[in-house]
Amino acid sequence: MKKTKKKTIISAALATYNEENNIVDCIDSLKKIADEIVIVDGSSTDRTFQLAKKMGVKILTTSNKPMFNINKNLAIENCNGNWILLMDADERIGDELAEEILSAVSRQPSTVNGFWINRKNWFLGEYLKKGGTYPDSVIRLFKKGKGRLPEKDVHEQVQVEGEVGRLENDILHLSDPDFERYLKRAIRYTDRTAQNLREIDPGKGVVQIVNYIVVKPIVTFLNIYFRHKGYQDGFRGFVWALFSGAHHFYSYVKYWSDESNSGSGIGDRSKTLKKEISEERH
Repeated sequence: MKKTKKKTIISAALATYNEENNIVDCIDSLKKIADEIVIVDGSSTDRTFQLAKKMGVKILTTSNKPMFNINKNLAIENCNGNWILLMDADERIGDELAEEILSAVSRQPSTVNGFWINRKNWFLGEYLKKGGTYPDSVIRLFKKGKGRLPEKDVHEQVQVEGEVGRLENDILHLSDPDFERYLKRAIRYTDRTAQNLREIDPGKGVVQIVNYIVVKPIVTFLNIYFRHKGYQDGFRGFVWALFSGAHHFYSYVKYWSDESNSGSGIGDRSKTLKKEISEERH
């Protein structure tokens, strides 16, 4: 009697918070390949939950954790598929990547337990190709039970047991559909970095001031714009390099000027920062 080949099931996993502007398009792109879509929503205050529910996905509600990866792991744990595709709401799967994923997971047997996938990042009306932004490689596809996110930093990669391969096509990352959204996200990231500076307390002497206000911004700009050829992205590449360097300047000024660094009210301020940071991902 001929043995029937077991069907490969792909589950897409997402964690969301206030993603009403992204969630419908994201789900639409995932329906090309996912047999199951699992969303863990951190008690969104907009229409994220209602919109997702209307589209027939499996959606769970929990609190909006300061460490977003906790909710991502919860989504992973609630998936039933053989393979899990971990996504963010501001990411899309194009047709070519969808076909490549289906081909990759259908290879049986396979010793590969996960895959790196490149991302293209949208900025000021186009995808950036230089400046160290591409390929923005992430591990997003992995076998059930073989991958999990660390719960220390929101930008950490999935940890996969065993061999990890690589796919050729890209995830489309639309985190900054306009410059206003980019600025809001950049400001929140300076809050995160300023909080890290408070914890390590590098000091407020002349050497530290020159390092964070002058040296780091200039070195970062030169590294992105010249070493990584950000100039090939034209004006977009210049703006990206300039604001990436300015991140160090603004973060240090927040650290330097915050009275909580001396111990006054640092607990309350820290909680506020964590809440702000949790509201903006990617």
